[in-house]
Amino acid sequence: VQLVESGGGLVQAGGSLRLSCAASGSGFSFDAMAWYRQAPGKQRESVATVTSGGSTNYADSVKGRFTISRDNTKNTMYLQMNSLEPDDTAVYYCNAITRSGIIRYDYWGQGTQVTVSS
Repeated sequence: VQLVESGGGLVQAGGSLRLSCAASGSGFSFDAMAWYRQAPGKQRESVATVTSGGSTNYADSVKGRFTISRDNTKNTMYLQMNSLEPDDTAVYYCNAITRSGIIRYDYWGQGTQVTVSS
């Protein structure tokens, strides 16, 4: 399984970006997919999650500004980020989860940099 993120970049505060995560090589669908981010000197944190059924969950810091979605037919996930703030600056990682019985398998992308200037 390979996860490839794209769409990061430099944007001014108040602007928007759309991140994409394309999965390949799996041959199966993921139980859940998520976006994480890690700012310099901070721990990686969950930003948003979407299940195979379409249920979503967001970190409080991004609620109302970010929207996660997925296209199961393309094994692709998106993160629409609006009203970006300097505190959103981080490397954003794509995460995908599959389960086999009680065993959980996590897959990660290489990350894409998002920089928000004030």
